[in-house]
Amino acid sequence: MPNPHVHVPSVLSSRAKRGLCFFFLLALSFASTPLRAQTPPRRPKILGIAYATVGVSDLCKAREFYSQLVSQSLRCAAGEKPTGGAALINSAQFIAVSAEPPVGGVNRLLNVVFLTDDVKAMGKYLRAEKGLYLTILDPEGHRISFAQQGVKLAKPPAATPNALRIIHAGFIVRDREKMEHFYKDILGFRPYWHGGMKDDETSWVSLQVPDGTDWLEFMLYDPTGKDKHFLGVMNHIALGVTDIHATQEQLRKNGAPLTEEPKIGRDGKWQLNLYDPDQTRIEFMEFTPVQKPCCSEFTAPHPKP
Repeated sequence: MPNPHVHVPSVLSSRAKRGLCFFFLLALSFASTPLRAQTPPRRPKILGIAYATVGVSDLCKAREFYSQLVSQSLRCAAGEKPTGGAALINSAQFIAVSAEPPVGGVNRLLNVVFLTDDVKAMGKYLRAEKGLYLTILDPEGHRISFAQQGVKLAKPPAATPNALRIIHAGFIVRDREKMEHFYKDILGFRPYWHGGMKDDETSWVSLQVPDGTDWLEFMLYDPTGKDKHFLGVMNHIALGVTDIHATQEQLRKNGAPLTEEPKIGRDGKWQLNLYDPDQTRIEFMEFTPVQKPCCSEFTAPHPKP
């Protein structure tokens, strides 16, 4: 029976009719075959934290505080009106200070910069502007950036008794599901540990970069109506050390404002908290736990000095 949807004029020759029918069948075959999906771009490696920027209200006071943390001379000279500053943590990491206001009025951790092996490819992967430096906003408006691997700081800091390293940064998160989708499903971050003040609750979620051991810590709280100290505790930076008590002694020699004693955290690691003039917490933390953590087991390797 002829196909009612294909009309072949009777004036055509039999050979022409057969050729035309073949054309229609070929077209129908292509129409019924799904198009091959375009290969998505490869996600470049995300290797760790390169640096973080902290917003401060007084640059000279901030520079003095951060100089005491890292045994460096960053203090303002007489009459100097600085526009910023940076405390070198090691030859590839630093903490920058800026006079920018808090993000959303609550977060002084202005930017966390991750090291990648290919910034241009990362821009393509995220459909963002390409270049040697890339900045985006995550689903809750935190500013994160990617810097090209291989860029070294011009002047590595002098050796100190405890090798310092930025091992994590934390900020307040309201929607865990939305943020985990972005960081885990899109950027490839992986679970490291989660816990809370009680064994049966989760207030902190740690996700490691996919190609290293540094991590982001989600602080699962509502910042509405919280004071400056609370916000500074939650939006923080952590420096890894080999010996928390030796670090405490070095900080004391540097004149750092020590208001707390070292303690073992819920993750089983020694830690010591200090607070900059705007109450942003700088957490010194040993690389590995000394006792079993609460709430969950570690599911990825620990950072090293």
